[in-house]
Amino acid sequence: MTVPQGIPEVEAATPAPEPGSSEVLIITGMSGAGRSRAAMVLEDLDWYVVDNLPPKMLVPLVDMMTRAGSAITRVGAVVDVRGREFFNDLNDVLARFRKRGIEYRILFLDASDEVLVRRFEQVRRPHPLQGDGRILDGIGVERQLLRTIRERSDIVVDTSELNVHDLAREVRQGVAEGNHETLRINVVSFGFKYGIPLDADHVVDMRFLTNPYWITELRHLTGRDEPVRDFVLARPGAKEFIDRYVYALEPVFAGYLNEEKRYVTIAIGCTGGKHRSVAVSEEIARKLRENGHRVAVTARDLGKE
Repeated sequence: MTVPQGIPEVEAATPAPEPGSSEVLIITGMSGAGRSRAAMVLEDLDWYVVDNLPPKMLVPLVDMMTRAGSAITRVGAVVDVRGREFFNDLNDVLARFRKRGIEYRILFLDASDEVLVRRFEQVRRPHPLQGDGRILDGIGVERQLLRTIRERSDIVVDTSELNVHDLAREVRQGVAEGNHETLRINVVSFGFKYGIPLDADHVVDMRFLTNPYWITELRHLTGRDEPVRDFVLARPGAKEFIDRYVYALEPVFAGYLNEEKRYVTIAIGCTGGKHRSVAVSEEIARKLRENGHRVAVTARDLGKE
């Protein structure tokens, strides 16, 4: 990999970011210690993550964050020995960051030699630095190369005894201090005659409510229209069910977060996915938002009739 032409011009033309205006996290550490998993955790936290980035590319990447209109304010870059000779540029790049007032943190992932050997044997891949030698030879060379960067790291996580969920929690605690963990909730209405959504985590059947389809004045409308919404929510048991269901979801959401599940789909169904399911999904989403959740609403089968 080579550095594209024009990067020095980009650096010269782009003003240095103001201190504190952006977050930069450099993810590094031993091969097999969990760097890829850490990167996925950051992506779930809405960080912009780049894997196997040559250190010199960090500067133009951070510069892009400072351009007017950029929506990217948090960048995570996985930088490690896979970059071969490019990895040696990391110390110089960090020195440039300090000179320009760019704040950054380093997350270093480590594990014991025994655990690293076992992990490489399990995936049946060579260590990137072992050459014609053994896996342990590559691990030894890598430890020597990373010794200095490990000493200056802000966060060091030993993953020897961690499973993927434990590692995710450690990364979140170390990197996302002060950020509230949230689920991404998608409430989708659907018609049973078109099939249950394949990605549904919860399925709710609203066919116990009177169907507005059989009321001439409401048939051509949808659950998003006020007359249908008022009719559906006024049916006996409708509001009681919605209130109790939303209340019952709270411990479920807490459990999802504890188990590192970050996305949940709640499917609300009726016969055709036009009236009852649409009205109820909108109401459930409204109440979940009132409880502080991040919710998107989709009407999958609206317009199919």
